[in-house]
Amino acid sequence: MIFTKLILAHLLGDFVLQPDSWVADKENRKLKSKYLYFHVIIHTVLSFIFLWDLQLWWVAVLVGVSHFIIDACKLIFQKIKTKKRWFLIDQLLHILVIAGVSFYFQEFNFDFLENQNFLKILIAVLFLTTPASIFIKILLSSWTPVPETNNTIQTESLASAGKYIGILERLLVFTFIMVNHWEGVGFMVAAKSVFRFSDLAQAKQRKLTEYVLIGTLLSFGMAVLIGILIQ
Repeated sequence: MIFTKLILAHLLGDFVLQPDSWVADKENRKLKSKYLYFHVIIHTVLSFIFLWDLQLWWVAVLVGVSHFIIDACKLIFQKIKTKKRWFLIDQLLHILVIAGVSFYFQEFNFDFLENQNFLKILIAVLFLTTPASIFIKILLSSWTPVPETNNTIQTESLASAGKYIGILERLLVFTFIMVNHWEGVGFMVAAKSVFRFSDLAQAKQRKLTEYVLIGTLLSFGMAVLIGILIQ
């Protein structure tokens, strides 16, 4: 498939065959960096090699030109605070270009949208992300503990870390259930117990411990229930 070959070329060109020194030079010199053009040439050549069809030479050129335009926009507009955002945008646009080429050659279609099982799984996955977080937050709103001012244990955490940890754990639990590996759910519970509740025990805050425990059980319970319903 063209899509698979171009994705492989992209991964090699963007990550394996692009040294950190090239990335740093591009960020400093932007369009004046010679490594930007080396990078584009490598992508074009890799695309041509993996396609290995003279009639598809224009696809390799298209990938190379689009790669240059996308990377140039990223280098021009990204700031230090927006590097992560622009990295994600950059990768998404590259994949969309490859997907567009694949659609042109009719490698993909939208028949999967008519598959009821696919739609059920998609709805479940979407629910287990932000909607489930909101449901849990509302259910726990009356029990939100007040931090103790005299607590000497370090309680600082990454911004929104709890939200994303909850989303990831629900998606993992759902995945384990869908592939019929319930032992993975047990592993998730054990892993979180070791890393999370040991810290809470040191903090000696019973209310906070109970709050986190209820939230964790609700999170796992939602994922298990949705997994069972989908199956």
